[in-house]
Order: sequence, then structure tokens, then C-alpha cells
Amino acid sequence: MSAIDTLPPLREVIETHQLAARKSLGQNFLLDLNLTAKIARQAGDLSGCDVLEIGPGPGGLTRGLLAEGARRILAVEKDSRCLPALAEISAAYPGRLDVIEGDALEVNPLAHLRPPIRVAANLPYNVGTELLVRWLTPKAWPPFWQSLTLMFQREVAERIVAQPGSKAYGRLALLAQWRSDARIVLSLPPEAFSPPPKVHSAVVHLTALEQPRFPADPGILNRVIAAAFNQRRKMLRASLKSVSPAIEDHLVAAGIPPTERAEQVGLEAFCALARSVKSEI
Repeated sequence: MSAIDTLPPLREVIETHQLAARKSLGQNFLLDLNLTAKIARQAGDLSGCDVLEIGPGPGGLTRGLLAEGARRILAVEKDSRCLPALAEISAAYPGRLDVIEGDALEVNPLAHLRPPIRVAANLPYNVGTELLVRWLTPKAWPPFWQSLTLMFQREVAERIVAQPGSKAYGRLALLAQWRSDARIVLSLPPEAFSPPPKVHSAVVHLTALEQPRFPADPGILNRVIAAAFNQRRKMLRASLKSVSPAIEDHLVAAGIPPTERAEQVGLEAFCALARSVKSEI
């Protein structure tokens, strides 16, 4: 796609503003507007939504989201070098793009967004997983977002959608699948980026559920899952000793053999275990 708006091609934008990607910021820029528009479409109908974008860089995905009809975008960008390029996009789409300079781990975007809200981002590699965990573990549920359309390293994407019995299965899969429908919707090779990363990437789309898939106390469930997978090679009766002195009784009550290992236990069983543990508190 040579053009989706009246703005220059991304390579020209990067050259004009001297936006060489910085490894320290986890930057890998997508330059193909075909791809950025395709990613934007994975977020669904944006015409009635505000969109939160983290790490827009020179604005490739930003332009795709705007061209796909996003009502308004709030972009959080840590790299001040990118601000002039983003200002040009804002001028081309009056009233539809606001940019905040800051660290996405420290900025509270909710004061600047109006529901319904969707999140779409080519997340910087160095903060992507932490941001996802934050979005999946708010104090109250449902969360502020309807959906998350996020690019990760392929390995991280596979961890989000992993099933029991696989090496990728762990805490991230359980947190994501407990409260959302998660699926990989797009895969991208290293050469799609500038500079090319050493790994493949993938876009994951997560749709928030109204209620968690199975009942459980979030704090206890997270504690159980973390303990189980911190020592994933151990039997659960050993790895979960710190959770409860009566852990074997709780495992049996939840229908889990005490000799089972964490990677063999499904989400429903972990939730049953969390409910059993809560009964002793």
C-alpha cells in the first residue's frame, strides 16, 4: 500500500526525523503500511471507540488505526524524537490523535480516554509482557478495555494461547485465558521490521469476558499459579507447600493428583484449587 493518507511513506518519515530505532527502547519499526493497516483491522470496528496505543514510534500503526476509523487515539510515546512525526499525523487527522510523552508503565491513560476503549499496539519488546499482565490483573473486572490487539515476539504470543501439556503453557496463558478469549491473528517475519529483530513476531487479539471463565479469588489464584510454575518441574504437593500446609488435601479436593506437575493442570482445576485454598482462610 503506497498511501493510506496524504502523509509521506514511513521510510521518508524516519529519514526526515532521523528516527533510527533504539535497542534500549525495544524499538523495531514496521514500515509497510499494508501491514499496519492489516493489524489495525484485527482490532475490529473502531469507529465508535477510543484507542490506546503504546509506543507508536513514527506512527505506522497509528495511521492504520486512524485510516480504519478509530474515533480517537491516545498514543503514549517515551521517545521524544518521535513526537514531531506524530504531530504531523495529528495535524492530518484533526481532533483524533492525542500524544502523551512518557513511560507507559507510569502513565495513567484513563483520564484521557472515553469508553468504549480498545488497546492496539506494536508493544516495545522490553515492556510488552509487563503491560499485558497489568491489563489482565486490574483491581476490578470487567477492565477498562474491550479488547487488546498486541504485537509480541512469537514466543510470547504462543505463551498467551498455550494449552496444558505444552512447554509454552504457564502463568501468562492462565492469566489471559481466565478473563479473556485469546488468539493469534497474524504472524510477521523479522524482515517486516526495521531493524529486523532476531525473532518472528505475532499479533494476539484478546477480548475481555464479562466475568472470569471460572470463579476464583484473583489474589489467591495468582499466588497458586505463581508458586506452581516457579518450580514447574516439581510435583505440586512440593511446589505449593508455601501456599498451604494442607496443600495435598486441597489438591485432592480440587481433583488434582498431588503428584501432578503444573504444566499438566488446566485452568478450571487451578481455579478449583484456589477456591479450596480460600476456604481455609
